[in-house]
Amino acid sequence: MSHHLTAEHITDEMHDCITRCSECHDVCSETAINCLSKGAEHAAVAHIRALLDCAQACDASRDFMLRGSDLHASFCAACAEACERCAESCEGMADSDEQMKRCAEQCRRCAESCREMAG
Repeated sequence: MSHHLTAEHITDEMHDCITRCSECHDVCSETAINCLSKGAEHAAVAHIRALLDCAQACDASRDFMLRGSDLHASFCAACAEACERCAESCEGMADSDEQMKRCAEQCRRCAESCREMAG
């Protein structure tokens, strides 16, 4: 998804965070489907919930930043927490494959960026 970021309210840091949120949303969504197809512990409710929470938090944070809402910092703080939980869940998989590692890494990058936006 391409965004035309010409609005005055979007700083370079915010642009980076929007990009990371977009990427993290996509990776978490892909990983959720991958995990459901694998079954077993990968399809555990808590793990799928962490993936979907993260994807939705990223989507909401991105949206609040794009429109310049003064609530974006609150959403970014919640997003950082959701991303950390998701990263931990992915890293906790016994047979952590490349998809799990990629998801965890993306979640950590997004969490860091969202923490910066949250202040």
